[in-house]
Amino acid sequence: MRTTLLLLAISIISISAQAQKSAREEIAENRYLSGSNYLDYDRYPATKPLTPSPKGYEPFYFSHYGRHGSRWLIGKKDYTRVADLLRKADKQGKLTTEGKETLSLIDKFIPCTIKRFGDLTTVGERQHHGIGKRMTQHFPEIFKKKNVAIDARSTVVPRCILSMIAECEEFTAANPTARIHNDVSESLQYYLNQPRSEQLKEYGKRVKWEEKRAYQERVTKPERLMKVLFNDQRWVKDSINAVNLMYDLFEVAANMQSHDTDIDLLKLYTADEMYSQWCIRNWGWYLDYGAAPQTGGLMPFSQTNLLKNIIETADTVLGSSVAKANVQATLRFGHEVCVMPLACLLELDSCGISVENPDSLDRYWRNYNIFPMACNIQLVFYRPKKNKDGDVLMKALLNEREASLPIATKQWPYYSWSDLRSYYIDKIKQFETRK
Repeated sequence: MRTTLLLLAISIISISAQAQKSAREEIAENRYLSGSNYLDYDRYPATKPLTPSPKGYEPFYFSHYGRHGSRWLIGKKDYTRVADLLRKADKQGKLTTEGKETLSLIDKFIPCTIKRFGDLTTVGERQHHGIGKRMTQHFPEIFKKKNVAIDARSTVVPRCILSMIAECEEFTAANPTARIHNDVSESLQYYLNQPRSEQLKEYGKRVKWEEKRAYQERVTKPERLMKVLFNDQRWVKDSINAVNLMYDLFEVAANMQSHDTDIDLLKLYTADEMYSQWCIRNWGWYLDYGAAPQTGGLMPFSQTNLLKNIIETADTVLGSSVAKANVQATLRFGHEVCVMPLACLLELDSCGISVENPDSLDRYWRNYNIFPMACNIQLVFYRPKKNKDGDVLMKALLNEREASLPIATKQWPYYSWSDLRSYYIDKIKQFETRK
């Protein structure tokens, strides 16, 4: 398995041209990338055309897991935590003109959040309409096939359900004969939103909160921003935690891209500050869900049930008679805490990499490539046009970009499904028999 920098160095060469730039450069060019999991999917679109089908092959089955689209922040305090602090400073006459303007913008926005926490936004709905429409355009052999059978399932969270509905509306628009089955149930949660096992929780405890905090404090340079917001730096030092405020305000600022609004709080941050805020989050997400050596590289195995479902569903489709009305597309809708570790478990591109030093992580692993709002993994299966029982090939798309997989192939981005299947089954077995 690709679990060390040494083994993965070769694979880095095959990563897209975008990765040839440093993360700092990419964020300087597109500040929205600094939002990590708040990144608007449509602000970082895939632009490279997909590779044509292998000669003599055609796509016949589509398997998918996708995150809900852009949403409101999850809790009331995500907004009021910053506003309350700024109000406190304002009452004491400690805000600058720009500090007052910042408070005014947040106060203007807060009424819009009432009873909306965690809800899908119009931006998020639009993202999934776009993704669904492109699915039908990229793979018409599947989605425009007469009477195509599509099975779409979602977690019980409303933003996920609405994201599923948005994509299914595009399937119907492109193909009125499509037969779509939607399902939402607690009974599906075990693989659509699998919680961590006790074993993984124990490994997760290896990363101490103090270690994460030490890194955050080392890379955060709040002095300039504090001078922008407050007119009394002695008061700042005595009355607030500048590192926390810089982080909390950035959460609100970064997620503004989830809304159709002209409120711009990212302008408060310099390019270097946006990069450092992103680094904090990139390291945190990597430790919690990536193949970090600090947790034994095990966090991606939180998605073993999901990967098993992907394999078992494919087995059912591939094992059925061609003459039967099989499901041609299986879509699953959930959360970034599933997409990210699944991408790492599948070892898409460099997602499964192991990096010890947080200061070098962004050379190899960038969360905005994995889990923007509406992020998705698409697995497309191909079979020979003439010999329907011939070898099946598969390619993987991460956010609609063709990705490398962890076995050898002579016709990238296409891989032998039987070889991939064996690789992943063996990988899961090794984890489950681990003591």
